[in-house]
Amino acid sequence: MILFGFFVDNPKTIINGMYRIILEPGTLITDYIGIGGIGAAFVNSGLLTLIFVMLLCRLRINFNGATFAALFLISGFSLFGKNLFNVWFVVFGVFLFAKVQREKFSKYIYVALFGTAMAPLVTEIIFTAQMSFNMRLIIGIFSGISIGFILPPLAAFLIRVHQGFNLYNIGFTAGMVGTIYVSLFKSFGFTPSPKMIWTTGNNLLLGSFFYLVFLTFIVTGFIMNHRSLDGIKGIIGYPGRLVTDFIILEGFPPTLINMGINGLISLSYVILIGGDLNGPTISGILTVVGFGAFGKHFRNITPILMGVFIGSLIKVFQINDPHIQLAALFGTALAPIAGEFGWGFGILAGLVHSSVVLNVGALHGGLNLYNNGFAAGIVASVLVPVIEAFRRDDD
Repeated sequence: MILFGFFVDNPKTIINGMYRIILEPGTLITDYIGIGGIGAAFVNSGLLTLIFVMLLCRLRINFNGATFAALFLISGFSLFGKNLFNVWFVVFGVFLFAKVQREKFSKYIYVALFGTAMAPLVTEIIFTAQMSFNMRLIIGIFSGISIGFILPPLAAFLIRVHQGFNLYNIGFTAGMVGTIYVSLFKSFGFTPSPKMIWTTGNNLLLGSFFYLVFLTFIVTGFIMNHRSLDGIKGIIGYPGRLVTDFIILEGFPPTLINMGINGLISLSYVILIGGDLNGPTISGILTVVGFGAFGKHFRNITPILMGVFIGSLIKVFQINDPHIQLAALFGTALAPIAGEFGWGFGILAGLVHSSVVLNVGALHGGLNLYNNGFAAGIVASVLVPVIEAFRRDDD
């Protein structure tokens, strides 16, 4: 990501762009390519990902499927809301929780990484609230740390609500937390201001780069797998429900192949529907790739994509509307429904999700970057009990 950033832009442009990115609140939808340029956005992504890799190594974390899912989420959303400044307050809050519980930070490191979904809340307060700078700084920092502090117990509890059928459990949790925080802020006169910064015209450049990246994944995995596709059949046989770690179950080489296949499918989907490759959609694609190590494969993501596509044919929106492009990519959080109950229910989940996701963002004011994870949690919590009830009746 860093090398590509310096390939497309010069150092001065990148430094100036990264400065603008850090000063941007980052609420949904803020395309960092539109704020700082392609070079700055990709360097921001690469640097932040490297820092988190170093942190994981420092904590002696064994890299597995959850690690790749978390790191690819960091990499993707660093094009789209997360930056070198705003993520650390939530991370520090999780660290404090571990200290208070007298447990190792490493136990909660994935909550910290995924929990950076709420990073824009900090910068939204610091840079836009109507009060003195010192007060903005204090409230913004306290809000970020307090969110990180309460995320671990909430995430552990709320996974029971959707029973692991929403792969973005922290997104669901962050949506709940964001709703409460925004409600409190509004009652004191502070209303977050969601944005819509969406770039176009970079499909050839970004598409060429990422097709090369994902093909490299497949070729590398194939070579590491003794030039075979052994393990892929095993991967696509899993429903994908949390927690399904393909690296532990089938090994790294076939998982890397699966990640590359997921990347090609999601990237091709955006191009075929006439969508835009930019910070938000690349984030969605990288999320599908990352979770290719942790629950997603072509067999369970395809029905979700089909459901969103069918929805565009019968609903008032178009398939290449920005929010619907993201609904398809991030909506693959519901892939376990297709994996567990079949394609028909997977298509239904995608169809319902594409409507729900358009309405829940107002609850958290765009401060939860994983808005689709929040919507997917709601959809799974409603659909799964109904599906299971009818299946028991059929039995």
